[in-house]
Amino acid sequence: MSNAPGFETLAIHAGARPDPTTGARATPIYQTTSFVFNDVDHAAALFGLQQFGNIYTRIMNPTQAVLEERVAALEGGTAALAVASGHAAQLLVFHALLQPGDEFVASRKLYGGSINQFGHSFKSFDWHVKWADPFDLASFEAAIGEKTKAIFIESIANPGGIVTDIAGIAEIAHRHGLPLIVDNTMATPYLCRPAEHGADVVVHSLTKFMGGHGNSMGGMIVDCGTFDWSASDRYPMLSQPRPEYAGIVLHQTFGNFALAIACRVLGLRDLGPAISPFNAFMILTGIETLPLRMQRHCDNALGVARFLKGHEKVAWVSYAGLEDDLGHGNMLRYSPKGAGAVFTFGLKGGYEAGVAFVEGLEMISHLANIGDTRSLVIHPASTTHRQLAADQQIAAGAGPDVVRLSIGIENIEDIIADLDQALAKT
Repeated sequence: MSNAPGFETLAIHAGARPDPTTGARATPIYQTTSFVFNDVDHAAALFGLQQFGNIYTRIMNPTQAVLEERVAALEGGTAALAVASGHAAQLLVFHALLQPGDEFVASRKLYGGSINQFGHSFKSFDWHVKWADPFDLASFEAAIGEKTKAIFIESIANPGGIVTDIAGIAEIAHRHGLPLIVDNTMATPYLCRPAEHGADVVVHSLTKFMGGHGNSMGGMIVDCGTFDWSASDRYPMLSQPRPEYAGIVLHQTFGNFALAIACRVLGLRDLGPAISPFNAFMILTGIETLPLRMQRHCDNALGVARFLKGHEKVAWVSYAGLEDDLGHGNMLRYSPKGAGAVFTFGLKGGYEAGVAFVEGLEMISHLANIGDTRSLVIHPASTTHRQLAADQQIAAGAGPDVVRLSIGIENIEDIIADLDQALAKT
């Protein structure tokens, strides 16, 4: 083809080729722990990072490699690394960037699990987060200090569906010599490609919309290839000689995909959160229909948001696809095809009404996930954000009256009918 392939074509073909041994057209599941070396010199070259190839499935596997190449192509990155979950992706990125005592700035509008990971679990590594308000970009700059090593945001925030000003925050990050890390789980590259707006690293929970069928766990790190890791001495794992690899300087050796290499050979190798070949295969299959599913998700979500906004028992709806929503302008800039499938709304009856509502649904499933073909619901204050204090819940967009919906690709009339009958019970 003379022109660059379109998104839909990349979603099916990027990274994949017929199996050279069998001719199989679908990517095989290479269900093996390890790989035979050609000879001693070949093994030495692989272990010394002098040659690329498969050693052990914890570090690299042919099925996973296709998934990595596909997501890198869809995001416009230089390289990618598939791991066990979205949390694992975040852990490995920060492991490559932070030293004990270091800090990073994060949007306070994040998935509750990320708030918990950043605010509590990361303290065990002596890594510390400072929170900023995505509606007040000056708060990001105010939070930056001498020990700050990165800024972290979500392109579309979970659970509130807020579309973040990626370019505005990227400008602040780069002015201070910091990389911008963007979690693109909720948008997927079909709706938004953060690298085009200044992101240096993109992470995903592949468990959600990328896989799309609620059957496989996975995460992804995409190196956008845009950040100069050697511009200062802030990132020694990338800019200083690595003793475990005979003094190789990763950024000097691997250039614009050095971060992906560091996450693989320093993080994944030793911390071990590897994705299974089977899950990589399942997610690859899901990605083939990503463009079709995401558009239907968005179309259905907009219809549902409009229905809820007009319902007498609903106090408010937070969905950037609505013309009067605070985030609608950012949606038009960063995600013009749609505002995604996940949003929140508040019931006039508060906490008790939220619990009654989720328990009254019949078709829509009450569970802790998003991004499934099926419509899903959860009451964050009693589940995903329960570990947070009341003020933290409200700051995260998960107050006592909040209900989160992940709208699926069912018939929209059936989705609305189920919501309507459940609202009648509150």
